[in-house]
Amino acid sequence: MTDSKEELWWKQNARVIQPNLQVKDTGKIDPDRLANQLYEMGANTVVFNVGGIYAWYPTKVSNHTLNEYLPTSQDLLMNMIKAVHKKGMRFIARFDFSKAEDTVFLRNPQWFVRDQDSKPQVIGSHRPGNWSLLMSTCINGAYRTDEVAIPVINEVLSKYPIDGIFLNNPGYIPCYCDSCKRKYVTLYGEELPEERVKFHPEWATKCMEDNIDQLYSKIKQRNPDMPLILYYNLYRDSLYDRVKTADMLCTEPQDILSLGSKNIPEFWKPALSIKLGRSLEDYPNPFGIVHSSPGMDWRHTGLPPAEYQFWLCQIPANGGQIWHSLTGIPDTIHDKRILDVVTEHNDMVKRVEPLMDGAESYNEVALVWNAAPSGEGWADGLLERQISFDVLLPEQVEQRELSKYRAIVIPENLQWTETLLKSLMSYAADGGGLIVEGLPKGIHAYDLIGIEPETHEGEELVASYLRFEKNSRALQKGLEETEIIAHRGKVVYVKPQKEVDVLATLVPPFSPLESVGAPPERASLSVERTDIPLVLHHKIGEGRVLFLPFSLSMLINEFRLNEHYVLLDNIVEYAVGTSLSIKVNHAPGLQVSVFKQENGNLLVHLVNGAEEDL
Repeated sequence: MTDSKEELWWKQNARVIQPNLQVKDTGKIDPDRLANQLYEMGANTVVFNVGGIYAWYPTKVSNHTLNEYLPTSQDLLMNMIKAVHKKGMRFIARFDFSKAEDTVFLRNPQWFVRDQDSKPQVIGSHRPGNWSLLMSTCINGAYRTDEVAIPVINEVLSKYPIDGIFLNNPGYIPCYCDSCKRKYVTLYGEELPEERVKFHPEWATKCMEDNIDQLYSKIKQRNPDMPLILYYNLYRDSLYDRVKTADMLCTEPQDILSLGSKNIPEFWKPALSIKLGRSLEDYPNPFGIVHSSPGMDWRHTGLPPAEYQFWLCQIPANGGQIWHSLTGIPDTIHDKRILDVVTEHNDMVKRVEPLMDGAESYNEVALVWNAAPSGEGWADGLLERQISFDVLLPEQVEQRELSKYRAIVIPENLQWTETLLKSLMSYAADGGGLIVEGLPKGIHAYDLIGIEPETHEGEELVASYLRFEKNSRALQKGLEETEIIAHRGKVVYVKPQKEVDVLATLVPPFSPLESVGAPPERASLSVERTDIPLVLHHKIGEGRVLFLPFSLSMLINEFRLNEHYVLLDNIVEYAVGTSLSIKVNHAPGLQVSVFKQENGNLLVHLVNGAEEDL
């Protein structure tokens, strides 16, 4: 397999449009017209349905259900590929082997997912209208390998000049079929548990790895340069497991407003997802898939344009490749605002692409990602305070040269290792600024964070405060008029080692929650000052370690008070020692990311998430 960037198109940035095809609209597809529309909307790559649930070509593979709406007067797939290529665009074939029609189930029930009572998983059984049922296929069954998936992929590769393969919904679905039971016993020497929560922690990942490995090897046997695209998830997946059997990665940070105002998706999802994907070195920039709808239950209408643009812009601003996911083709889309937003966005990306070619992230702060709420809180705070940062996995901290970072944030509940501790010790001693939230888990790191070994975890506190000590003016910047700010949650009670500075302390609760509103004479602070540390500064070699024995990330997640954001900003600057090279005046809702070109010039991306123009 050649590594030439010039020869492999998928090493270049792409602007993808995927028209999520509705089978009943198949007859409305005019290949030349559709290809021209997508080209005019700024695409240079098209994702198009090919096989899996339905075959979008005259398949000869048994049990591969033919799209009954396919025209008989033409080979729609071949003509679509030709039309796409004629416009100079690439064609990525979309396959989905996660489901099949019920007629396939009736002929081959052994290929399908079963629950604890051996019943199959039926999709859409209550759906109104004249529709056949869909059934979930088992990832360890033959449908997803030798009987259907591999023959279908081979058939397409032998007949059609596609440029790439995308596997939709390739993941594990909980299953209690006999194939899964036998595999579980073989792997772990015990019966498959009845309760999913008791499954071996690697079971789902192992099942997916085994399945994708078979498909990937067959693809590469036929065409070594054919790229395979797989999903990665901000929370569930190991990037390093994914790249073993994928040439490109995509992530799908949906803006699901249909969840309701109390469950609005976090504004930072696209930015953080792309940052995580870009943490892989010498690997193509990840795709960020953005659906045009405010939720799959409202998939036939569009997001509000300003909201849609904000979500889209986070992808290229953080070095990702944009992938637009639309319900239908332009002629069938009901909300024409979608087409305008996609066209406008792609035009912007086209202008930025030459500037970003070869550019690398230029961030002086790194957040070590733990796929937990504490990591979310720090990401929220860093983005909200316009602090440009990279996202690193713990194993990347252990393996990489860290000197490019002036501050590294370790959120609470991260599982530490001796190798990680050694790397961070060396980083701090060489002049780095380290921020550690919560007592390190898994090891003893007392000499790093500057505390005595005896620690005590306290109870959940309410009606408590953080007090700035006199030696912490830098920590109080922007909050000079207040001695105390709101605090809540658990505190690890620690004793500082000698020569460790305590920058902030705990003001304990003045009242239980039920009586905080009692008359003023009962609202006095019982104890206005303690020696209980909340922020400690430990100088190691040329560097600094700031230890927080409380959860600042929780306060940000739960309350989003400006004081907590300001405190986070000040903690980062304190850890750095001086100002960051790129300092942006605070503007609520603004996101900032910084890249450096090969000639040394800096590129600063500003994404406006505020409700009014900046």
